[in-house]
Amino acid sequence: MAGAPVTAAPLARLIEAFHRLPGIGPKSAQRLAYHVLRAPRDEAEALAAALLEVKDRIQLCSVCQNVTERDPCLVCTDDSRDATTICVVEEPLDILAIEKAGGYNGRYHVLHGALSPMDGLGPDQLKIRELLHRLQAADIVEVILATNPNLEGEATSSYLARVLQPLGVRVTRLAHGLPVGADVEYADARTLSRALRHRVTIGPDGDAIVAGSVTIGPDGDAIVPDGATIGANDDPPAPGA
Repeated sequence: MAGAPVTAAPLARLIEAFHRLPGIGPKSAQRLAYHVLRAPRDEAEALAAALLEVKDRIQLCSVCQNVTERDPCLVCTDDSRDATTICVVEEPLDILAIEKAGGYNGRYHVLHGALSPMDGLGPDQLKIRELLHRLQAADIVEVILATNPNLEGEATSSYLARVLQPLGVRVTRLAHGLPVGADVEYADARTLSRALRHRVTIGPDGDAIVAGSVTIGPDGDAIVPDGATIGANDDPPAPGA
């Protein structure tokens, strides 16, 4: 005969709620729940109020699809930013990373995911239609594809390149290569191969003359400085292909 539950029902529900959060395992969920239990009531109320405030006040920017409290968002209404360049990212957190790195002063567009047929994510589930509308309604010169360098990100980048090329805008994507501080001997073959293909010219002062992003050709392949292209043998196949 099974004994009575050891954990009180309200606490068990709180543990389960934390466990449903991404990256939170059973042990972490238990620690978070007991932390809330031991915390002063005003701290717990502040946490609950913050959760509700996010759900009530945060929305998607009607222009770039980033999360925002005001519409349009602060980036889209900032006249000091380059309105002719759009950097396309998968998630809002990617914008925070790019802004923290510095060096980019254009606008953004958030797809809210990447192409993944196995997860039921196709073009219609991403904010691609909104991106095309922006390109038709504004004078955009360049679109930078800053999707993740994984299977889904590469498939998304290739798909967008094929869709955007007929619109007459310059389509580029972030260069792939060795991270700063890495040792060449420990780099995997794929990363090292891409670093060689995306090599840049060095000027007399030791700085790269050609740097940043690489141009995407009409077939979705990257055109690198030496004229070579990264084709199907170098990039992963699209999901479901």
